[in-house]
Amino acid sequence: MIYFDNGATSYPKPTSVIRSSYDAIKNYSFNIGRSGYRYSLKSAEKIYTVRESIANMFSFKPENVVFTKNCTEALNIAILGSVNKGDHIIISSLEHNSVSRVVQSLYDNGVCDYDIARFSFDKEECITNFKMLIKRNTRLIICMYASNVFGVTFPIKEIGELCSQYGIRFIVDAAQGAGIADINAVRDNIDILCAPGHKCLFGPMGTGFMAVKEGVLLKPYSFGGTGSNSLSLKQPDFLPDRFESGTLNNSGIIALGKGIEFINTTGIENIYNHDLSLAQYMYDYLSSIPEAELYTPRPDKSFMPIISFNYKDYSSEKTAALLSEYDICTRAGYHCSPLAHKHFNTLERGTVRLSMGYFNTVSDCYKFFNIVKKL
Repeated sequence: MIYFDNGATSYPKPTSVIRSSYDAIKNYSFNIGRSGYRYSLKSAEKIYTVRESIANMFSFKPENVVFTKNCTEALNIAILGSVNKGDHIIISSLEHNSVSRVVQSLYDNGVCDYDIARFSFDKEECITNFKMLIKRNTRLIICMYASNVFGVTFPIKEIGELCSQYGIRFIVDAAQGAGIADINAVRDNIDILCAPGHKCLFGPMGTGFMAVKEGVLLKPYSFGGTGSNSLSLKQPDFLPDRFESGTLNNSGIIALGKGIEFINTTGIENIYNHDLSLAQYMYDYLSSIPEAELYTPRPDKSFMPIISFNYKDYSSEKTAALLSEYDICTRAGYHCSPLAHKHFNTLERGTVRLSMGYFNTVSDCYKFFNIVKKL
């Protein structure tokens, strides 16, 4: 199998991640914060270590890292917990449905109004497109770090500065950036960062987090037992307990910690450079084929290692199905991002997405080239 679907979930996982998942199920399957016996306390220490790893990677306080089951849940908590009736929201023209559907639901229910800022390859124009939509009641700007379909990135630091200037809360969807890009919440003026554990962070499925800047207040998303303030019928007002009702995914979180350890050991820049070089290699080959249609410029340091293309007059699903017959794994269709396809004029048939990962090789790319010739 040749796997080019790392934008959905990274595969394979580092050996240390696989082993730690087994070890966690065997040795750390105890509820944390509920009991005083040593096995529970050791489990709590393991979980806190992962909070520290995430906090150090993105410049947050460990206690402000909230574990979720994925990035979608984290975004729901961040958005729904931030808004009040009459607020105005700005999102980008490339947002994933994990943002656009939440905002549309708020609009449909008469809670909030929203506008869409158009992405531009020109950084200043892109920033201006957000700025010109700001109103007196703008409460949130929500923007992805990078498009999950086309790999293009947003000027997050500058948009963060804009939000800081106007007193607007800034939520960043780092599904396609966390673990491979240099993201610093303090430098980039990020109020809330949401990310999955199972993509560039090399963790297992069922993991994710929301990291919150000190002083940012959110309404609770769900309610239940946290092991703290148990005599009160009110949800705790402090982090992370306010958003961690019920039993955590200990084994997944601990394995995620090993994924972050793998990144720190390997070097985030080394991982990015490897993945980008493969994306450039794939792009150069596809651009040399008259039957292949590409939608962005050649990926450079402003891109994530993601390429979307179509082949001949095939539907994107047909191309992916033909590749699958040769055991090449890609993603076809709309990638849960209709706004992005509307922006790049690919709504008619979607795209075939190639998303490279650290365990892909030049040999994988070469095999892909030989197979594409046969389609």
